[in-house]
Amino acid sequence: MATAEDGGRSETTEFNAAMATPTYQVPSGILFGAAYYAEYHREDRTITDLDLMKEAGFTVIRVGESVWSTWEPRDGEFDLEWLQPVLDGAHERGISVILGTPTYAVPPWLQSAYPEIAAETRTGERHPWGARQEVDYSHPAFRFHAERIIRAVIARYADHPSVIGYQVDNEPGMLLFHNHGTFQRFVRRLKAQYGDVETLNREWGLTYWSHRLSDWSDLWTPDGNSLPQYDLAWRRYQADLTTEFISWQAGIVREYARPGQFVTTCIAYPRPALDDEALMANLDVTAGNPYYAMQDHLDATKKLDAATPWTTSGVAGLYRQADRLYSSNQSRFLVTETDAQSIGGPELNLPPYPGQLAQAAFALISRGASMIEYWHWHSLPYGTETYWGGVLPHSLVPGRVYEELSGLGADLAAIGGALDGYEPDADVAILWSTDSRFAFEFAPPLATPDGLPDRAAYTQIFDAFHGGVIDAGAQARILHTAQARELGAEALAARFPVLVAPAVYVATDDDLDLLRDYAAAGGHLVIGIRTGYADEEARARVAVAPDRLREAAGVHYEEFSNLHAPVPVASEITTTDAAATRWADGLIPGDAEVLVRYVHPRFGDFATVTTNPHGRGRVTVVGTVPSPTLAADLARWLVPSPLAAGFAQVDHPGIRISSGALPGGGRAWFVFNWSGDRSAITLSRPATDPTTDAAHAAGAELPLDAWSVLTLVEG
Repeated sequence: MATAEDGGRSETTEFNAAMATPTYQVPSGILFGAAYYAEYHREDRTITDLDLMKEAGFTVIRVGESVWSTWEPRDGEFDLEWLQPVLDGAHERGISVILGTPTYAVPPWLQSAYPEIAAETRTGERHPWGARQEVDYSHPAFRFHAERIIRAVIARYADHPSVIGYQVDNEPGMLLFHNHGTFQRFVRRLKAQYGDVETLNREWGLTYWSHRLSDWSDLWTPDGNSLPQYDLAWRRYQADLTTEFISWQAGIVREYARPGQFVTTCIAYPRPALDDEALMANLDVTAGNPYYAMQDHLDATKKLDAATPWTTSGVAGLYRQADRLYSSNQSRFLVTETDAQSIGGPELNLPPYPGQLAQAAFALISRGASMIEYWHWHSLPYGTETYWGGVLPHSLVPGRVYEELSGLGADLAAIGGALDGYEPDADVAILWSTDSRFAFEFAPPLATPDGLPDRAAYTQIFDAFHGGVIDAGAQARILHTAQARELGAEALAARFPVLVAPAVYVATDDDLDLLRDYAAAGGHLVIGIRTGYADEEARARVAVAPDRLREAAGVHYEEFSNLHAPVPVASEITTTDAAATRWADGLIPGDAEVLVRYVHPRFGDFATVTTNPHGRGRVTVVGTVPSPTLAADLARWLVPSPLAAGFAQVDHPGIRISSGALPGGGRAWFVFNWSGDRSAITLSRPATDPTTDAAHAAGAELPLDAWSVLTLVEG
């Protein structure tokens, strides 16, 4: 039995990673279903539930991942047969099953017998029990029992014909572990990376405030740390612990999995101990849980604040969640959980308007989802998530939500395998930097309205640019910085004519050289605030900003300021209400053309946006967090003719179009009316509706009801 050593690696993990070659087969069609927990019912109704699922067109359920204490009610005493009727019934109805490992919800007997496995969220302070994910999953005692239950469950059901894949754990990376063992392994990792304390002193700048170490034993625990360099190393380490834990589980599961079965985990992207790209390295397919606020939060003509910290608001926010899912492995993904009814505590009740569930499902599909699975089948009468509404309400009597999802199931059945091999289109690529997210959560450049550090600064800067692309009627592809490096400058420019780098704060010299070379190779590079301002250790670069890019950009800056109120901007490309928000770089143009200027007695001395030719391409610098209007204006300037504009004429601000390429050379189009108004589009090219087989000629006017979606295929 192995433990996590040397930064979260172990002999078992190395073996598992070497054996991680995917062998699964992507199912044809769009999988459609819900998380199903027959064990949560107070009376047996498995047959009734499965019959209702079959009638609704469900083709998949997820089971088993939340109930370790049911699988193993006492230490070493297993009850493995209770799931058999569920799997048998699903198989009889042609419903596939994703089987979960129950390691994220520890049984009471285990936490009582081994209280030391509790995660410490501060050194010496154990996380209290009573919820979930309270455990340090690198602890040897936990690993022993986790491995035992994983093997018991997977060995029992791996050969069941209904099982198509496995979800290991659930939404990992929720806590940063401060336990003694994890800290000691962190110190060993630093020794391996830096060699000696003098090197660490130099690289982290520990002369500051008398933090120089004379020995590794001098390193303080992270509780009171104030140094960005320490925090970045700590966050990287914690993310690696999560990656190692999930890879370890995947390796065990693969010992039992049949050829063709996949192994994944479901990702909650805001988790603090998570690097989603690294996490996917030893998994077969990305899966995740996009939750979003509904009702007027899905009106594209409105801008509302998010209802909770873990949901998005707005159409662009929903698309960004889907684009992040695609980015983790640059491939199609599974939605393992998403809204069915109201999602949240008893104080948050925003059930979908009629039509919004189908819209959201097709929005996720249009950006690469090959499975839509709801959380969850039935609303619970008890527990923490009593008011996280399922497909069935508390009465368990099928209602409006069930009927709407039945209609969606019929549409997906009619589409069948028409979307097999689908790849979402992209007018613009946007770089995501997990290291920069970590750095900004510790030392953000933006403040909240009450003057406190805004720990969500990175995502807010990123979303400003991503939202502008969506609002301009274009489509985005999110790339991790490592994925961009793997492509190289020439291939990156050939594949993505526009590349936005918003807040890529933590960057190596090679990262910045890649951006410069991308522009030289013919791409249009857009640099947002803080991009390239720090190096790989989150140290501010001792150079004129933007370092390694300023000559190509034809602009530099030495001052920057927070903005406590929006500042109007003006130019030939901006429309009414365009504004700079939250931040202003004091851009001083050299050779660059000034594209946008501040309308302000002081900030008007600087440029807001500049652009400059470089090699075969161009570099544009945006020195602020653009308002939604300014972001959309910039996107329209960057992409004057998005792909969607050639498909249909659109006259309503609530309409958005997504698209993607099909293997045979055709293209699928998804037309959304994200508003409560009736509207219409006029086709520029002929297309067929795969849900009805209706053929539409070029010039046909197609009506769009409020909160509706059209799926069309051409070629």
